[in-house]
Amino acid sequence: MSKLPDFEGLAIFAKVAEMRSFAGAAQELALSKATVSKAVTRLELRLGARLFNRTSRRLALTDAGQRLLEPASAILAQGEAAEDAALEQSKTPRGLVRLAAPMSFGLRCVAPILPDFLGTYPQVSIDLHLSDETVDLIGEGIDLALRIGALPDSSMVARRLCPVRRLVVGAPAYFARRGRPTHPAHLAEHDCLGYAYLATADVWRFTNAAGEESWVRPAGPMRANNADALTPALIAGLGLALQPDFIVEEALASGALEAVLTDWAMRDASLHLVSPSAGPRPARVSVLADFLVERLAKGPGSRESRSAVTI
Repeated sequence: MSKLPDFEGLAIFAKVAEMRSFAGAAQELALSKATVSKAVTRLELRLGARLFNRTSRRLALTDAGQRLLEPASAILAQGEAAEDAALEQSKTPRGLVRLAAPMSFGLRCVAPILPDFLGTYPQVSIDLHLSDETVDLIGEGIDLALRIGALPDSSMVARRLCPVRRLVVGAPAYFARRGRPTHPAHLAEHDCLGYAYLATADVWRFTNAAGEESWVRPAGPMRANNADALTPALIAGLGLALQPDFIVEEALASGALEAVLTDWAMRDASLHLVSPSAGPRPARVSVLADFLVERLAKGPGSRESRSAVTI
């Protein structure tokens, strides 16, 4: 084995894993498919382990490939960043950025601002992944992710952008029929619509200004893995739900929904911008990160400290 690592093979492997395709990686790297395939085969022979399971329809990482992916991706990112600096590409960012965001927040708050970014950086393209599930940034080849809520410990880097308040809401017709709860404990007597990906979906915990705490186990006729899916049932008067402010602000303004227990609060979540590591980023990723910080940190609490922290 030579003393110098196969940096090219590692970078090409990372790109194939990112694209989930040999052909896609070849196109992205401006190489032939044969060159990409040979580089991965050379790396597999060097390491003595198969890195991909290949079928006619699917390309999946083996266990060895999964272990290699994070350091290989770091090598690729550092190489791209070094090349950007050498070629002064920071003045003209280019290439594909993969961005993940929660479904409702992505549709309401992220997708509408992306045309401004793409107009400013016409040589950058965005692959927007919308899902309320927590995406594996390394495994899915995601460059940046927007996440709401408590963040697990990891080696990722997160930047807090702004708080996201959760409100207990219901329709006027529901309150006319069932009454308005004045204490969180009263929610046990009400129909509650649940959001599956809430960190504490089975228990709603509240505090008030005096520091008093109360909790309830919500139960009701519907649960969904997307908070927007609860809106028709809420407006129809089928129950109450704990909803983030950005989803219900229009319905509250129009009177279609009303908030209760406003003197009580759940532990407010925050919106974070997350990236896989603290290492150097390609210019295309850096400019999108800066754009998202500028455009999404203007909500309540945006003047608070938003320094980068490792999570």
